[in-house]
Amino acid sequence: MILAIETSCDETAVALYSAESGVLASEISSQILLHRPYGGVVPEVASRSHLEVIEPLVRATLEAAGVSIRDVDAFAATSGPGLASSLLVGSSVAKGLAVGSGKPYLAINHIEGHLLSPFIGTSGGVLPSISLVVSGGHTLLVEVRAAGDYRLLGRTLDDAAGEAFDKVAKMLGLPYPGGPEIDRVAQTGDRNRFDFPRSMLKSGDFQFSFSGLKTAVRYLLPKLQPTDLADVCASFQEAVVDVLVGKTIAAARENGANLLTVSGGVAGNSRLREAMAAVCAENGVALRIAVGKYCGDNAAMIAHVAQGRWERGLVSDLDEEIQPNLSLDWLR
Repeated sequence: MILAIETSCDETAVALYSAESGVLASEISSQILLHRPYGGVVPEVASRSHLEVIEPLVRATLEAAGVSIRDVDAFAATSGPGLASSLLVGSSVAKGLAVGSGKPYLAINHIEGHLLSPFIGTSGGVLPSISLVVSGGHTLLVEVRAAGDYRLLGRTLDDAAGEAFDKVAKMLGLPYPGGPEIDRVAQTGDRNRFDFPRSMLKSGDFQFSFSGLKTAVRYLLPKLQPTDLADVCASFQEAVVDVLVGKTIAAARENGANLLTVSGGVAGNSRLREAMAAVCAENGVALRIAVGKYCGDNAAMIAHVAQGRWERGLVSDLDEEIQPNLSLDWLR
């Protein structure tokens, strides 16, 4: 049984996972209301909130699973990438619990958590696939050969897709977090009204770029009327989705993949899910999108990865440092 903690940014999350039963409990304390007045995450506010809620959240998770801390076999935490002050809270608590109970500690890569989250609760383990990880901080395409065996195909050269959603939402006067707000407003909009650029869609590689799209929206702002909001959101969202879907299915074709997976916070976007399902059906490719509750930051995905590493005999030293700028070099 693994107890995992995720505090890479502004969500405090704790989960319990066992090889036999999967996710036993998964608790998340959101900080959205704390950061909304600032229009984005304030690191100091985030770390202080983690400190306040982490202990009661651990207790709540144990209680929800009906187990004692003595029943836990190992403790895990996100070690990077993320905000340093936030990562320190989760990793320090997990290390303290490991020392106090004499159990092993596992430092887990946040991106790998997202990468494998579509396989939580599924049979057959981690399957060979092409994976799109798309969130506020990351947009990348990865060939997954097996758990722990990955090859990076491409990544964003500037803004992540989720970052572009949040920045455009802020330009349009929508509340934080912007991604879900754009998705909501876009439901009543005309996604063909504004012809925004699809940067690098036909670049011949698997890299992404969203800064130009964000700039195109900025230049359009002075010409907009209040009644244009839904159309702008729908058109912007469609441009992002076209690039994400187009690059992902191209990667599947080039690599002969018969399974695509999508994960990360933007995987919860309704238009992305719809468009990805359609293109996979057209091309005879299976699709797995992370379950809604595992799209955003959560500890279940960290525990899931930790369980796999534990089974392969991989544990971490207690003096292992957090890595706020953890590189993607491990994705080869």
